[in-house]
Amino acid sequence: MLTILMINPLKRSMHMKIDKNLILAVVLITIIMAAGSNQIFLKTSAVVLQQQRPSITNNTSNTTTATAQTTTPTNIRPSVQTDFNPNVTSPKISKTAYVDPFAVIIGDCEIGKLVLIAPFAVCRGDEGTPIHIGDYSNVQDGVALHALETTDHGKNIDDRRYSTQGSLLKANDTAFKNGFAVYIGDKVSLGHQAQVHGPAYVGNDTFVGMKSLIFNAKVGKRVAIGVSSTVTDGVTIPDNKFVPPGSIITTQAQADALPARVGSPYEKINSFVLHVNQELAKGYNSQTIQKLSTEIEDQLEQQKMLQTGSPTGSPNATAGSTIK
Repeated sequence: MLTILMINPLKRSMHMKIDKNLILAVVLITIIMAAGSNQIFLKTSAVVLQQQRPSITNNTSNTTTATAQTTTPTNIRPSVQTDFNPNVTSPKISKTAYVDPFAVIIGDCEIGKLVLIAPFAVCRGDEGTPIHIGDYSNVQDGVALHALETTDHGKNIDDRRYSTQGSLLKANDTAFKNGFAVYIGDKVSLGHQAQVHGPAYVGNDTFVGMKSLIFNAKVGKRVAIGVSSTVTDGVTIPDNKFVPPGSIITTQAQADALPARVGSPYEKINSFVLHVNQELAKGYNSQTIQKLSTEIEDQLEQQKMLQTGSPTGSPNATAGSTIK
């Protein structure tokens, strides 16, 4: 005698249709809630994983900055308390940005619209803070963003933050509290394995070539930096300049003598790179939404099974049904 499950096909079809409607409703509600702000934490996985993280409390103020219900991917996480920075801060990521699961975002990092953070890129906003990545920029594979501490035991440190306009700020400047240890402007491309270590400023529409280093320096707008270049020692690269591949720029005289970007081999490189990476951000986000929808469908199926007590989710299935 063979024991099987007897399932009513019509009921099963209705069950699946209800679940799909629930899926659409859940996804729509999630999108509507997210649309209220340009910057949210990347928490879509929380809908599916139902994991809990421990609460994070700022001991200096006794205020909870993250609750047990707040769930984020493990590669995106808050900073920790230190003697130089008592604040525990979580990343702020635009809902349209894409952060690869193999990238790491820690602490006080602000990531703008349609930014692509590629595999093995790191933004560590746990020492010098904050770190800003502007809209439509891309942070390619292996890029490192970090900064020297900006405060020490609650006291600001001179020349460790830039304003949004690119001015280096003194500790007693009232603008210091709104400054950035690393500021990456809008439409900036950071090539594979580039390093931007604060204090550092990179202006809008600038290209930083692969394996280049920017440390303790300001790079202007519409600049193109060739591969394997170094810009450091407090220099400022003026707007519209070209830094030839392999350059080491350590004096202002060197920076001022650089050739123009227009007419250089890198003249149009950033426009091409921006287009490619913005399309990738859109595409990967689309994949993420589709995956989320599928996972929600699976979860709803599992919940329905538990509610009906049926191994298939159909109220008409009986484990005891038999045929001879």
